[in-house]
Amino acid sequence: MAVQFQLVCCALAACFMVFSVGLFGGTDAHSYVRPPPREDLFLRKSDDSPSSSPQQVHISLVGQDKMRISWITDTPTPATVKYGTSPGVYGYSADGSVSSYHYLAYQSGEIHDVVIGPLKPNTIYYYRCGGPDSGQEFSFKTPPAQFPIKFAIAGDLGQSGWTNSTLEHIAKSNYDVLLLPGDLSYADFVQVLWDSFGLLVEPLASQRPWMVTQGNHEVEKIPVIHKKPFTAYNARWRMPFEESGSGSNLYYSFDVAGVHVIMLGSYTDFDQNSDQYKWLEADLKKIDRGRTPWIVVLIHAPWYNSNTAHQGEHEADAMKAAMEGMLYQARVDFVFAGHVHAYERFTRVFNGAADNCGPVHITIGDGGNREGLASKYIDPKPEISLFREASFGHGELEVVNATHAQWTWHRNDDDNAVASDSIWLTSLSSNSACKL
Repeated sequence: MAVQFQLVCCALAACFMVFSVGLFGGTDAHSYVRPPPREDLFLRKSDDSPSSSPQQVHISLVGQDKMRISWITDTPTPATVKYGTSPGVYGYSADGSVSSYHYLAYQSGEIHDVVIGPLKPNTIYYYRCGGPDSGQEFSFKTPPAQFPIKFAIAGDLGQSGWTNSTLEHIAKSNYDVLLLPGDLSYADFVQVLWDSFGLLVEPLASQRPWMVTQGNHEVEKIPVIHKKPFTAYNARWRMPFEESGSGSNLYYSFDVAGVHVIMLGSYTDFDQNSDQYKWLEADLKKIDRGRTPWIVVLIHAPWYNSNTAHQGEHEADAMKAAMEGMLYQARVDFVFAGHVHAYERFTRVFNGAADNCGPVHITIGDGGNREGLASKYIDPKPEISLFREASFGHGELEVVNATHAQWTWHRNDDDNAVASDSIWLTSLSSNSACKL
């Protein structure tokens, strides 16, 4: 009954959001005719009885040569992963921890967290989670140690028919690491939707590392009733924050194949007296552009945005005022954001104006979600905005070497992949005019 009540509430909220978008969203600036709407998804286990089989398996990077394996079971099972480089042959084993959480009347399953390694780069590993009778064998490929490397990037995924389309496109992209700038499940207090999301993304997230940061739909704080924000997110999607010197799962960094990736938290303190600001300042000072010539930053609320949606929000404007100068001085190459349900690419920019030494800002909050597209843009288009379209999609950043990378945005509204926007860029570390 509790599950049914939560789903009914979610359905009513979804109807209101779709109505709001249709009423106020306006029309898109492009003539592309979109296919009809697709239904929201809700995935459940095939068997409702309590199970010790691993569910919602996903992996994430930990340091240079380790991987975190996370999964959920209904009943207590060992936090053990056996793994090796041949199917069914597991020469290695690692143990981890088990946790759970309460959210109102909801009780999560047993959340398992195991770090395995050291692992070889660019290698396929086969693994089994839990005890000897845990069922399915999974496999993943580690990222390369050196260039080239390909990132798939998709924000505001949710779990709709559009999400499914996006995941199908990403699955065909042969990516090494997925980056998600916030708004994962769109559970919005309905915790069973976190379980549904875990089942939905498992086919991809169990095979390649997914590195995520939080968005507004992860806050899930209810005044008086539930005062602790990010409860489900922190419990289910643990990222390698300790390894980067961060004190919070909401912001962290990692290195992979010559790229330094920084995940920032738009919905935790970011002013100059905050722990996040001080951590970012220290993290940027540690970067060696000889080892990682590229710097990529992810946030949720975009600092640059010519869509009418989400204009004037504190999380975007105040964070930009506090941190943009630091990113500019560090010569960050890309800043990816979500939140706005559309795609937009800006030129290299700093302090509101084109600047050849500033980062390229890209809004990629178009993964697919129940709220629909943000289809109305500000006219005339600002000169710093080079491409914008309100369609569901995902991006691919292929860093070819220390100096060159190709960014491509794919419109996923179509059943066939459509590369709608593409550009080659050179790293700021190789630009002599931008040397500090």
